[in-house]
Amino acid sequence: MNGSLVQEVRAALTAARKVRDQPRTLLFSTVLSDLKNRELELGHPLEDADAIEVLRRAIKHRGESVEAYKAGGRQDLADREAFEIVEIEKLLPPLVGEDVIRAAVREAMAGGAKDLGAVMGRVMPRFKGQADGKVVNRIVREELAAGS
Repeated sequence: MNGSLVQEVRAALTAARKVRDQPRTLLFSTVLSDLKNRELELGHPLEDADAIEVLRRAIKHRGESVEAYKAGGRQDLADREAFEIVEIEKLLPPLVGEDVIRAAVREAMAGGAKDLGAVMGRVMPRFKGQADGKVVNRIVREELAAGS
């Protein structure tokens, strides 16, 4: 694990330990463990794009937990998961704007991609870890509808 994002997580863990911040220490320890597991799966040191993917997946998982805890009447647990989402998001670079995604979608369509799968196949690799797949999918559908 040698990406700069991984180093940021390590630094955040160290800072949390120094001030004896138990919730953040636990969170960043868990995130580092997730990153190490992904590195073992891939069989090579993590690039930032791989680390971003791991962190986005952690955010998605915690978001699902927030909904489940709220439905179960456990606001205390939902609040803890929401806190963790905010802390993980602080480590991530900002998401790509919709206008940039829309331009890439139009470019893919101009390049011959005419259906949802083809356009998504060309656009998603460009924005790996930098855009929410749901947002990209929505924009692709809008552009395909406008183009037909």
